[in-house]
Amino acid sequence: MATSAEPINPSTTRLGWIGTGVMGRSMCAHLINAGYTLTVFNRTLSKAQPLVDMGARLAQTPHDLAAQSDIVFSIVGYPSDVRQVLLDPTTGALSGLRPGGILVDMTTSEPSLAVEISAAASSKSCSSIDAPVSGGDRGAKNGTLAIFAGGDEAVVDRLNPVFTLMGKVNYMGPSGKGQSAKLANQITIASTMVGLVEGIVYAHKAGLSVPAFLDAISTGAAGSKSLEFHGSRILKRDFEPGFFVNHFVKDLGICLQECQRMGLALPGLALAQQLYLSLKAHGDGNLGTQALILALERLNNVTLAS
Repeated sequence: MATSAEPINPSTTRLGWIGTGVMGRSMCAHLINAGYTLTVFNRTLSKAQPLVDMGARLAQTPHDLAAQSDIVFSIVGYPSDVRQVLLDPTTGALSGLRPGGILVDMTTSEPSLAVEISAAASSKSCSSIDAPVSGGDRGAKNGTLAIFAGGDEAVVDRLNPVFTLMGKVNYMGPSGKGQSAKLANQITIASTMVGLVEGIVYAHKAGLSVPAFLDAISTGAAGSKSLEFHGSRILKRDFEPGFFVNHFVKDLGICLQECQRMGLALPGLALAQQLYLSLKAHGDGNLGTQALILALERLNNVTLAS
């Protein structure tokens, strides 16, 4: 068991990983490749199989996983899932974690839940860090994610050797501030995506070659990571999820709740949320966020494919 003073390293620190979906699988693989002893849990066991094949142990519950881990990472779908896997009194990770253990939730979730988890962890002489990420499936695969960390700065610093394997950690402040930073990140992406697909639909309707248009704007002021990540995918009509529409709708919903609570009017956010919600209504929730082009095509009765 690594004590709180002991540096984190593969020979002494045991890691647990809850949630082996699109993001979690790649992030967790970096830790296994770095030589860490890993125990994994996923509700759909088959999704954890690639990691088990790499040498990870499979736990039957988050509680069992935490009982054999010093640090437990989680990246699941919804705040309700976070609450279940971390705080459930019998099966949750915190119930199995020894004093001095650390929870690191990388799910995009509610800042208030992060504060609640931190308080629950403290009452058990454990620590909790909220560390949601940005960069999608590509960032997860390449180990280039932006990580937004909230909680005790000394604990975040201590976790740096592990965070570095996944990307770049940015300390944002006390518990909940990692989540607030991620929500602000999602707000920024939401309107950027609307602008990108509107530009594409306009270019198409105006008779431009859309590939030539995207290439031309990529080096100017309209260039963006969204264009870089999604431009070619949109052109190929490749809607495979780097990030699910369903999860983006969830994130934007949390953003709107927070805005309601703060008395903040963000009309661009609200518009983007409505457009993404229309994708969900059309059964496109399991596509990637680049599928926003479909909402604009439907709105205008055009299709880029023609």
